[in-house]
Amino acid sequence: MSSDGAYRHHSLPIDVTPVQLERALWVLVAISLVGDVVTTFIGLHLGLAESNPIARGAIEGYGLAGMLVLKAFAIGVGLVCRPLLPRAYRPIVPAGLALPWLLAVFINMYMISLVI
Repeated sequence: MSSDGAYRHHSLPIDVTPVQLERALWVLVAISLVGDVVTTFIGLHLGLAESNPIARGAIEGYGLAGMLVLKAFAIGVGLVCRPLLPRAYRPIVPAGLALPWLLAVFINMYMISLVI
C-alpha cells in the first residue's frame, strides 16, 4: 500500500503563509482573552453568574488573578503542544484558544444585554 498522494494540501483562499496566519490568530487570542475577562467581570458586577465551575472557583477564590492564571495556563498548554504539530498546522493552536473565548465574549455580551 502506498501513501503517495494520500494527503491533499489545501491552500487558503487568500495569499497568507501559515506563519502570518498564526501571528494573526495570536493577536485574536489576546483580543478574545481581554474581551472574555472584561465581559465576564462586567457580567459578574451586574449580578450574573459564571457558568464554568472551574472559572467560578478561581474567580471566587482569587478574583481577577485567578481568572488570569486560568487563561495563562490554557495558553501555556497551547504553547507546549504547538511544537508537536507540523509547521503548517500550528495555527490550530491559537485558533483553538481564540474561538471559545470569542464565543464566550458574544454569550457574555448577550447576557449583559438582558440585564441592562
